Amino acid sequence: MTMIFVYPGQGSQELGMGEALFEQFAPLVEKASHQLGYDLRDLCVNGPAEKLNDTQYTQPALFAVNALSHMAKVEELGREPDFVAGHSLGEYDALFAAGVFDFLTGLRLVERRGQLMAQAASGGMAAVLGLPVSQIRNALVDHGHDDIDVANLNTHGQTVISGPRESIVAAEGAIKDAGAKRYVVLNVSGAFHSRYMAHAASDFGDFLKGFEFHAPRIPVIANYTAEPYGDDAESVMDNLTKQIEKSVRWVETIELLMKQDDAEFIEVGPRNVLAGMIRQIQRGS
Repeated sequence: MTMIFVYPGQGSQELGMGEALFEQFAPLVEKASHQLGYDLRDLCVNGPAEKLNDTQYTQPALFAVNALSHMAKVEELGREPDFVAGHSLGEYDALFAAGVFDFLTGLRLVERRGQLMAQAASGGMAAVLGLPVSQIRNALVDHGHDDIDVANLNTHGQTVISGPRESIVAAEGAIKDAGAKRYVVLNVSGAFHSRYMAHAASDFGDFLKGFEFHAPRIPVIANYTAEPYGDDAESVMDNLTKQIEKSVRWVETIELLMKQDDAEFIEVGPRNVLAGMIRQIQRGS
């Protein structure tokens, strides 16, 4: 059996997440709270929800809960996974799991990532259900919505698009006319994973230069390339910089991992958002 751990990104956070884990790893949580300058456990368990859902707080909170969940899962199973992958923010937990950086370093990275992405708060995103990505792209071009990018290729039938908020709202008719079953404008503050994150990506790339990264001891599949990370620090910095402004190629990531012998996917983190996506990809839907 090939054991594959997958780690969720933003949208998986919920009040109460990680409550038992904060007790299990209390000394590490105390260090994390000290580094962040606020009580991590209190934020995750008690909120308020508005703060937990604020990108600059969501990202370190979810990274921490995913990472603690990973540590607990490895302890429970008595072994590390054979492959790891994370969806957007979850990629940082995959890199932590693979030993590319330690917990507190990962927390510093996602805290800065969240701050930069929160500053780019002038866009929107929408989930398109029941329409292949090629038809989504054609509909956007045909109706003059070339200011919208494909952000997340989550399943064959679920794609997230990203761009200026007014354009996202205006594109609904064109996408539905093309045959989409549903069009859901998401409650987000920015056009994540799009060209509108270029400035944030550039600033984050400069920030990454101040860190040391290790070769992954477990293969990590990158969102940006849908291929394994290289063994050098440049691979880490390039993938993490590009990930902010490029598409999350989740379908290709899972299809690559499905080729492994007797692949078993285990979602590590709150809720089961990725598990549902993976089942759909496995069914080809």
